[in-house]
Amino acid sequence: MIDCILDGFIDTLKIIPFLLITFMVLEFIEHKFSTKQKRMLSKNKKYGPLLGGILGGLPECGFGAMGASLFSARVITIGTLVAIFLSTSDEMIPVMISEQADIRLLLGIIGFKIIIGIIIGFIVDLLYRKKQDLKVDEIKDLCEHDHCDCEEDGIIISSIKHTLKTGLFILVFNLVINLIIFKIGEDSLSNILLHHNIFSYFLSSLVGLIPSCAGSVIITELYISKMISIGTMLAGLLTGSGIGILLLFKNNKNFKENMLILSIIYFVGVSIGIIIDFII
Repeated sequence: MIDCILDGFIDTLKIIPFLLITFMVLEFIEHKFSTKQKRMLSKNKKYGPLLGGILGGLPECGFGAMGASLFSARVITIGTLVAIFLSTSDEMIPVMISEQADIRLLLGIIGFKIIIGIIIGFIVDLLYRKKQDLKVDEIKDLCEHDHCDCEEDGIIISSIKHTLKTGLFILVFNLVINLIIFKIGEDSLSNILLHHNIFSYFLSSLVGLIPSCAGSVIITELYISKMISIGTMLAGLLTGSGIGILLLFKNNKNFKENMLILSIIYFVGVSIGIIIDFII
């Protein structure tokens, strides 16, 4: 029980620096950019999925949270966010390192996730290019959502306020999720994935969607122990975007858009997992 609470605090603290940087960027754009500059920023996003896929592949789960906040303010495209979510490694890297997994395997999985994220991100932006509203003015909606008087507080104070309010929200959610997993038991979650059939890919992707590091830890450890296939592992790791999905639903008012992004992530995870095992 104590470990669950401690893990909740630690997981939240890992996200705080990314949230602070994100909100400082958003506040700077809102306070310092002219309308013309905002429009220029809005129009120069065609290479976003490339950058998003690369950043998501770095060994930090905070990029998912950062991407969700930036997308909610319409600073990045839907394809860029999808690229970040798909390439995010969450706790897979430290688990593999601690288990002394083959470095070639580790780099191969990271590279594969980055490539998938970039490709799917560009495809999504291509398909939804005309349907995306890229008005940077929606940054103001985040302030209204948090009841923040950003014009009077200035960039630094406003960023800290946003970070603390969002951090508190994440902390509460982390504690709840960790306690639920504690009650269910990680062994029970592991057993769900052990039956290697077509449903294991769907279940693995669902476990990956849990906005907690527990999902990616379980999936990675099961693969290292040779208890699940590489396809089943990838199905879960591709959907494991950490706390990103949670912040997307918290900050983005468009529920249908959120469900679309969630569906894309889930469909890609399941499909890639099945394809990989079929090929290999």
